Formats: sequence, structure tokens, C-alpha cells
Amino acid sequence: MIVIGSILAAVGLQLFLLPNHLLDGGVTGISILSAHLSGIPFGAFLLVLNIPFVYLGWKKFGRDFAIYSSIGIVTLAGLTFVHLPHGFTDVPILAAVFGGIFVGVGAGLVIRYGGVIDGADTVAVLIDRVTVFSVGEAIMVINGIIIAAAGFVFGWENALYSLIAYFVAHKAIDVTVEGLNESRGVWIVSHHVRDIGAVINEVIEEPVTYLKESNPKDPEPHGILLAVITRFEEQKIKAAIYSVDPSAFVVISNAHEVIGESAKYASLAD
Repeated sequence: MIVIGSILAAVGLQLFLLPNHLLDGGVTGISILSAHLSGIPFGAFLLVLNIPFVYLGWKKFGRDFAIYSSIGIVTLAGLTFVHLPHGFTDVPILAAVFGGIFVGVGAGLVIRYGGVIDGADTVAVLIDRVTVFSVGEAIMVINGIIIAAAGFVFGWENALYSLIAYFVAHKAIDVTVEGLNESRGVWIVSHHVRDIGAVINEVIEEPVTYLKESNPKDPEPHGILLAVITRFEEQKIKAAIYSVDPSAFVVISNAHEVIGESAKYASLAD
């Protein structure tokens, strides 16, 4: 999957971004600028500039991360070492959108399976540790500088299209890593958790987990239960909960990954 992700990213670069002088952020963006100014192949810069970041990743995340990242980077560099003279389209907005999608999905696959093909995020983590900037702020600052530099090299119109490609790519990364069918964790605090649980079972035919039973004799008589649902079931579940207990306390949070079969969930109270 890391190799497939690298191939998809190479398609986005070779057929859309590179022929139209557009770039993504991070090491990829720096490599595109450097290749244009020096005439040295983009893949060579991508390979060399990522070496220190792979080393830092090895120190921080371990050997497997470094190996997977190296496989992805070497694959991407090899597939982009020779530039194609013409891309799939010469329309900048199409190149930005579809190039961003291919690069984002490819990078997301590599991340999902334990590696990276762009080491700039490692620098962002280090900046977060030694400055007042968060990781997200650091990434935005780094990529903002890179895309601003593209304005001087490729022109400001191309820099704006590059900004579109950057945002499309990062949204594609999020969707690829987290998935389209994002689950929700629903925490419910109520004096009627068993009744609410029964209604939820009727609505979505999935078991719930009772963390604490309702007991009028307890100092805290309310009960607590957990249900894992999809985002498409959220409105139905809320309606079901408040049909039983209008004063129930409900917290709904994103669950980016749910491991295990729901049928195996067991009630802790049992």
C-alpha cells in the first residue's frame, strides 16, 4: 500500500502539478522549486532533502517508520526522476484540483500504513516543542513561505493555484487516513440508560456498552452508556435518546478508528 500510495502521488505530480509549474507544500514544494531553478531532476532533490527528516523520524517514531518512509520516498523519487514534457491538462485549476487529489490520496495511503513521503511534518513537531507555535500553525507557516516563494519563481497566479492544490491535497490526506464513513462515539448520562439503550438497539440494531447502571439509591443515581454509530445515524440517535429522557446529557465525539466487531462488545455492568 505504501508503494501504491507513492505511485498515486507520482501521478499527481507528473501529470498535473509539475507540467503546470504548480506545487504542494513541504519538502515536495521545495524540491519542485529547486529542480526548476537548478535543472536537476525533481526526484533527486526529493530523495536528498528527505534524508534528514527520515533520520529524525527514526529517532522519534522508530525503525519501522524510517523503513516505510524510505520505501515511499525512494519509489516517488524514482517515478519522478524523469519529467514528462506534457501533463494530462494545461488548465491550471484542473491541474491544481486533480493533482492535489492524487498527491493527497497517495500521501494519505503512505501515512495510513506507517510512513511519510514528505518529511516537513517532522520539523513542525520539533517547532512545536521549542516555540509557542502549535504543529498546525508551524505547518501553515512553513508551507506559506514555500508557496510565497513559488510566487517569485512561477508567478503569483501559479502560486494561488498552488495554494488550491495544497488545500485539496491536505483534505484528501484527511479523508484517506480517517475514511469517509467516520464513526461517532456517543456518551449518554441519564437516569434511564437501560431504556435509552433499548431504543438505540431498535434504531440501529447495534449493541451498546453500559459503563454504569442507573440506581436511585446511589449518591450519583445516573447511569452512563456508550454507543458507536456512523455520522448518518447521528440525528436518529439523538431523537431516540430525547424521546426517552429529554434531560439526558449527551456527548458526541469523532471516533477516527473503531477496532473490533460491534457484536462482540459486552456490557461492563454484566
